Amino acid sequence: MVKNRVVAVLVLAGLVAALGLPFLTHAPNRLAAGTGIPLAQLVSATAGRPNGSWLAWLVLLPALLLVVAIFMRPTRSTQMIVCLAATLLLTGLAGLAADHATQLAGQSGAIARTSLGGAFWLLAVFSWLAAADAIQRLALKPSWRLLGAGVVIVPLGLLLGGGAFKDLSLLKEYANRQDVFTTALWQHVQIVLASLLPALLIGVPLGLASNRSRALRPPLFAVLNVIQTVPSIALFGLLMAPLALLAASVPVLAQLGIKGIGLAPAVIALTLYALLPVVRSTAAGLSQVPAPVIEAARGMGLTARQIFWRVELPLALPIFLSGLRVATVQTIGMAVVAALIGAGGFGAIVFQGLLSGALDLVLLGVLPVVAMAVAVDALLKALALALEPDND
Repeated sequence: MVKNRVVAVLVLAGLVAALGLPFLTHAPNRLAAGTGIPLAQLVSATAGRPNGSWLAWLVLLPALLLVVAIFMRPTRSTQMIVCLAATLLLTGLAGLAADHATQLAGQSGAIARTSLGGAFWLLAVFSWLAAADAIQRLALKPSWRLLGAGVVIVPLGLLLGGGAFKDLSLLKEYANRQDVFTTALWQHVQIVLASLLPALLIGVPLGLASNRSRALRPPLFAVLNVIQTVPSIALFGLLMAPLALLAASVPVLAQLGIKGIGLAPAVIALTLYALLPVVRSTAAGLSQVPAPVIEAARGMGLTARQIFWRVELPLALPIFLSGLRVATVQTIGMAVVAALIGAGGFGAIVFQGLLSGALDLVLLGVLPVVAMAVAVDALLKALALALEPDND
């Protein structure tokens, strides 16, 4: 009888992915269509090598443990087994891909490329989800949960740092564009920070005002909701003409970098998009502060300013951080589109890969954005949970 439905679904989906999609693709160059290599073929070939059987077992044994865990009672020991098995499976899959890429690199020319296939990405995601679900079921404190999620990917970091993936096409793209990647990273961080800072400076006072004045809330949120419905590319386009005219009329602004293209329209647009979650979370956080608590603070002789800083703000902070999570993750993702108007960032790498038809170049721009968003989301979520009264 099935005891863990989440693992059962993930195992079934992983089996379909492993049987229906290539685990790796090998092509004569970066632009040619590759030949798919299934996971079963890789495991069989690796197990047949004298020094490769351990790598095959590093994939098969954790997979078998996950299958067995489906029928085990959901105790803490079972969840720890699932987490360990998912971590080992993720490590084994990555090691298997890296090992076979090295084998193919020795047999092919220097321009040949070995890329990660759809089965690898899906199995990696399913392994991560199985580990994350097990960590969640262990009901650990937020800091331990974050640490556990980090431990799952530590082996991948060690493999990456040790150069095990150097023969994969993705890492070859990075090696060829290391300076471009570093520049894009700093540009992306600059866009995100430059957008979030004014969003906080504008959004928090608006949230305070909407909480104090109920009449202001409907029109304010109506305007912010309308901004959210405008497509990002359209909003970038709408800002280009006014900013270009403003820069032409006031040369000082052009010297400061405020032009029709570049960082200025990107920051303005992303700031407008970030306002809704910031304003809403600020207003929601303050509105959920119990009225008796505020009355008790007044009875103790605290001024309105003291009540805000000592009572309202600490109680509203967890909800505010939840809104900041949404705004930050949203800004990190939407900053990719800002490359279309010359703002740079990882979007420049993504669109370059799309124009040249190089999937691994696209992934080189997408994966850091995903990693950045996941890391920031996890940190802010852990901080919000740690500040909640029930977690003290």
